Amino acid sequence: MLSTGRISMTAGQRRVAPAAPRPFAAARAVAPASSRRRRPLRVAAEFKEAEPTAAPAQETLPTLKDAKPAKAHAEAPPKEKVRDALAGDELASLQRLLDRSKAAQAAYSTFTQEQVDAIFKAAAMAANGARIPLAKMAVEETRMGVVEDKVIKNHFASEYIYNRYKDDKTCGIIQRDEAGGMTKIAEPVGVVAGIVPTTNPTSTTIFKALLCLKTRNSLVLCPHPRARKATIAAARIVAEAAEAAGAPAGVVQWVENPSMVMSQALMRAPEVSLILATGGPAMVRSAYSSGHPSVGVGAGNTPAVIDETANVNLAVSSILLSKTFDNGVICSTEQSVVVVDSMYDDIKAEFIRRGAYFLNAEEKNRVRAKMFVDGRLNADMVGQSAYGLGRLFGVNVDKKYKVLIGEIQDVGDEEPLSHEKLSPLLAMYRAKDFKDAVDIADKLVMFAGAGHTSVLYTNQLNRAHMEYYGSRMKTVRILVNTPASLGAIGDVYNFHLDPSLTLGCGSWGSTSVSMNVGPSQLLNIKSLTERRENMLWIQLPPKVYFKPGCLEVALRDLRGKQRAFIVTDKYLYDSGLSKKVTTILDDIQIQHRVRARAGPARTALSKACLRGVLEGVDCSAS
Repeated sequence: MLSTGRISMTAGQRRVAPAAPRPFAAARAVAPASSRRRRPLRVAAEFKEAEPTAAPAQETLPTLKDAKPAKAHAEAPPKEKVRDALAGDELASLQRLLDRSKAAQAAYSTFTQEQVDAIFKAAAMAANGARIPLAKMAVEETRMGVVEDKVIKNHFASEYIYNRYKDDKTCGIIQRDEAGGMTKIAEPVGVVAGIVPTTNPTSTTIFKALLCLKTRNSLVLCPHPRARKATIAAARIVAEAAEAAGAPAGVVQWVENPSMVMSQALMRAPEVSLILATGGPAMVRSAYSSGHPSVGVGAGNTPAVIDETANVNLAVSSILLSKTFDNGVICSTEQSVVVVDSMYDDIKAEFIRRGAYFLNAEEKNRVRAKMFVDGRLNADMVGQSAYGLGRLFGVNVDKKYKVLIGEIQDVGDEEPLSHEKLSPLLAMYRAKDFKDAVDIADKLVMFAGAGHTSVLYTNQLNRAHMEYYGSRMKTVRILVNTPASLGAIGDVYNFHLDPSLTLGCGSWGSTSVSMNVGPSQLLNIKSLTERRENMLWIQLPPKVYFKPGCLEVALRDLRGKQRAFIVTDKYLYDSGLSKKVTTILDDIQIQHRVRARAGPARTALSKACLRGVLEGVDCSAS
C-alpha cells in the first residue's frame, strides 16, 4: 500500500531525509518572472507553514512591524463566494464527499459501544503497524523533521490514544445516577471537517480519524498541499481498517486535491457539524469564522524558565531533547530559555558542552534578516536541522551542532528571535532573579503564545516557585522539569494530562477549549433528568431503645465509657428521676455530672460544664 522505495534509511539512523537543492532566497528574488512558478492562491495564509517564498534581496534587519498584514488575516469571505471560487468539477467532488460522509455517519450513529470499540481498535492497530513507512513518506514529501521522531509520533497517535480511550463510554448511556435521577446519554456531533498541517501530517491524521471513529462521527480531511500524499496514505490505512472491521464505507474520507479555497469551502459547507482545526493562527481564525462549532489550537511560543535551584544537567538535557525532537516542529516545543543571572554561565556552558552553537552578533543579524518573509515565518527553516538552518541563514555551522542559540534581551515585533521558530533555533534571556525571569516569560507568552504552554525548571521541592509560576503564566499547560514537546501532548512524561495532538489554549489563545482535545469534545451529551424531592437527613444513634423498662438496658450498653454529663431541669432532678440514671452509671463505674438548672438562658453554661467534664474538671458549683 505504501511505496518507500525512494527512501534509503537503515535501522538506527537518525537524520533528516536529504532535501532537494534549493537556491538561496536572494537568487530566487532576481530570477526572471517567466522562470518562477505563479501562485494564484496564498496557501500559506491558511496553513501553519507557508509555501517557500522569496526573501528580500537586501540583507537588512527587518521587523514584523514593517510587514504588511496578510490578506488571510482579514474577515473570511462569505460562503457563497468561497463555493463560487471552486471550479465546477471541484465543487461537485466536494459535494459528493460530503453527501457520502453524511450518509456514512447516519449509519455509524446506530452502532453499539461494542461495535465501535472493535472498529477503534482495528483502525489504531493498522495505523500503528504502518508507523515507519508513514514517517518516511512524511519526511520525504515535506522535507521537514526526523524520520525516527515521526515514527514515535505515529506510535503516539495510534497506540497511546487507543490505550487511553479504549474503555471510555461514548455511545448511548454513559452515566446513570439512580438516586439523583440523572442519566447522561452520548451522541455524535455528525460530520467533522479535519484540517491537517504539514508539520505533523500523518500523526495528526491518525489522531483525528481515531477520535471520530471512537465517537461515531464521520471525518473529511483536507491535507496541507505540501503533505498531500502522506496525509492521504495515513487516512487510507485508517479508513480501510475501519471498514474491514465493519464501519460504513465513507466514514473517513479526504480531499484529493487540497487548496486554500477547497479548505475554506469544506469548513463552510452546511453538511459539516464541527471543525477540528490544526494549523496556524489565520487558519484557526478562518475555522472559527466559518459559522460552525470549531475546536482549534493556538500558536505556541513556549518559554522555559530556569531558576537558581534547578538541576543544570536535567534542565539543559531536557530542553535539547525537546528542541531537537522532530527538528522542533511540535508547537509546544521550547522557543526561548530564560535563566536567572546566578545560573546563566553554568547553563550556557552546559549547552555548549552538549552541542549547542551560540550565534555571535553578526550571525544573529543574518538569522533575523531571513526568519520572516512577508510577515510570516520563513517556510524554508521549518523542521530543518541546525546545519540546515546554518546553510539557509548563511552561518557556518558544523554538522555536529544540535541547536542554534541567540542571546537576546527584547520581546516583541522588533526582535524576530522572540517569536515561535518551529526549528532547532532557541532564544536565550538573562534575568536578574526569579521574578524577573517570570516577567520575561509572561511577556513571551502574551506576545505570541497566549494560552499554550510554559515550562519551569526548579527543585522538585520548591513549591513556592512552582505555585508562583503557575499563578503568573496564562497558559493551559504549565510543565515542571519536563521536556515541552512530548510533555505537553500528555501521557509520556506525566499521567494526568490526556494524550492529544490538538492542544487547546482557552480564551487566552482565542480557542474554545482549555485542555488537550479528546473524544469528549466530539460528543453531544444529553441529560435525562427525573423528578426528585429534596432529600433530608437526620443523624441518629446506632441504637434507639423504647418501651417501659428500657432505661437500665440502654444505660448498661454504655459499659466501657468513662464520663457522662447529664442535663435536666430542676423539676426532674428534684423528683428523683435523674437518680435512676446516676445509680446505674455508678454501678458500671462511669463518672458523671448532673446539670439540673438548664434552661434557654443556661445553655452556654451547660456546654461549658460538658467541656469541663470531658476534661476532668468539676463544675458542680457552677
